[in-house]
Amino acid sequence: MRNRRRALYAVFLTIFAMSAANATLPQKQKEEPKAQDLIKEVRHQLVLLPYYSVFDNLAFKVEGSKVTLVGQVVRPTLKSDAENVVKKLEGVSSVANEIEVLPLSPNDDQIRRGVFRAIYGDTSLSRYAESAVPSIHIIVKNGNVTLEGVADNDTDKNLANLRANGVPNVFSVKNNLVVAGGSKN
Repeated sequence: MRNRRRALYAVFLTIFAMSAANATLPQKQKEEPKAQDLIKEVRHQLVLLPYYSVFDNLAFKVEGSKVTLVGQVVRPTLKSDAENVVKKLEGVSSVANEIEVLPLSPNDDQIRRGVFRAIYGDTSLSRYAESAVPSIHIIVKNGNVTLEGVADNDTDKNLANLRANGVPNVFSVKNNLVVAGGSKN
């Protein structure tokens, strides 16, 4: 009889502990969606910026209510526009703007146009140009090209790299494209 009472008591304690643990679970679930909602809203607002183009790379980090903006832009106004739009979002307490404004260079502009034509003019990659802001971004700084964004598969990632390397006056190409649903490698 004592063993049975002890067993029932142990079952009762287990059920009580589980219900106490579940009582705190909804609070954690409420916090996570808020952070996810903030991330989605920041991303949404950055993509909607009027002068955001294939030659810009905007990224961000969210730590609590602080947003850190990073990346590279061709226009200085895009840097300030990004900061201003994120500052106004509900749930954002501060914005650290670490976006780099790329130097003015006619040679870099020529390389941008050449890499754009090489990548988006390829029949295998032309589908990436169909969205308002294409998923493969071309960043050019002092003759060096960095490809940022997302490719559907490794073949497209490697083909974009090959096309960019074939453009005249390009010193180097860094391929930071991420394969959708995969990794950077």
